[in-house]
Amino acid sequence: MQAENQRLKRAVDELSVLNELAGAIGALKTSEEVIRKIISRSLRAVDAEQGMITLVEEQPDLPMKTLVRASISSSEHDPFHFDQALLGWMVLNKKPLTVNSPATDERFHGLHWDDSVRSVLCVPMLVRNLLKGVLAVYNKKDGAGFTEEDQRLLAIIASQSAQVVENARLYEEEQALIQMHHELKLASQIQMDLLPKEAPKFPGYDIAGATFPAGTVGGDYFDFIPLSEHRLALCLGDISGKGLPAALLMSNLQASLQGLTISGSSVRDCVASLNRHLYRRTGPEKFATLFYATVDTRSHELTYCNAGHEPPFLLTEEQEPTRLREGGTVIGVDNGFEYEQSSVPLKPGDVLVVYSDGVTEAMDLEKKQFGEEKLRDLIMENAAMPAGRIIEEILRAVRAHTAEAPQHDDITALVVKREIM
Repeated sequence: MQAENQRLKRAVDELSVLNELAGAIGALKTSEEVIRKIISRSLRAVDAEQGMITLVEEQPDLPMKTLVRASISSSEHDPFHFDQALLGWMVLNKKPLTVNSPATDERFHGLHWDDSVRSVLCVPMLVRNLLKGVLAVYNKKDGAGFTEEDQRLLAIIASQSAQVVENARLYEEEQALIQMHHELKLASQIQMDLLPKEAPKFPGYDIAGATFPAGTVGGDYFDFIPLSEHRLALCLGDISGKGLPAALLMSNLQASLQGLTISGSSVRDCVASLNRHLYRRTGPEKFATLFYATVDTRSHELTYCNAGHEPPFLLTEEQEPTRLREGGTVIGVDNGFEYEQSSVPLKPGDVLVVYSDGVTEAMDLEKKQFGEEKLRDLIMENAAMPAGRIIEEILRAVRAHTAEAPQHDDITALVVKREIM
């Protein structure tokens, strides 16, 4: 009868612990608060000195990745570190583990234990039989070691808490993702606001430009910078990489180039200064291609520097489209590179098409690229159209080519056309 009474008392105590824990963690909002509450109630439940929860994530063909580690100590000792050997044992076995004699336990022969660790009790936190974490407590306060009842109670606590902790963590990840998407939308709007809202108007010239990012934000950019009533600077750049890092670097280069252009430097000097700027402020993996030019609408001369960019097409009435290649290497890789510039006349009816590699390298489902030859033929077929319509036809043709395939790179084009008077 006495033994039965003891068993019933333990059952009542366990239910009390679980009910109290459920009520406590149900009112908490963050995963950190939930975890710390579980640890503190576990210490009281099994009368231990220290407790720890380690949340983990399985990765294919890789060791377990630790996501969160939190500990609470009711003693003067520094927090113990949950050893990888213990984590490995829990990953393989997924069942409770009691170690009441760490120094002599054959299961962990050769493992160096902290001298102050007298006993350890670990239990898995499973969600649909997947290990999501480990709840561990150290050092039974009475010095006798953890009992089977301690192990059973802690296993119940871990089992009842695992889903709550996982839900709290996933909710926080979801909220962080929502916030990130919101910030990306704002970044995208800011980026588009930095680009020209309309093409400049110069007598005798038809000018247009557009960009279509592959993601929310892009690494391509174009710009028109009026220099006087008859002179215009224009550029099209492509930053290495994609996404927000490329977009941030793009904005920096755009601001720098505008400042250099307004300073009155020559075309090649502007590109050289921009090259040094990028080289000094970024790592070796960051670079950009750039086509930069000025147009004099009085002398009808285009002066340009091509820094490793796709050579633009210049379509004239007299010959096949020519490619504007003079300039030098991409910017950001050689601090002292000396760039060249070249000039070409713009005659009535001439059409200049500058584009990013997102146009020619656009692929269909079979990985076939749109290609330079197809772009050249398209420009020749539509040369009589206004500049804006030429860009529209390029985009239409690229999208028809890729069909159902996703857009992998930013698509940007800029057209300058001298009108026939």
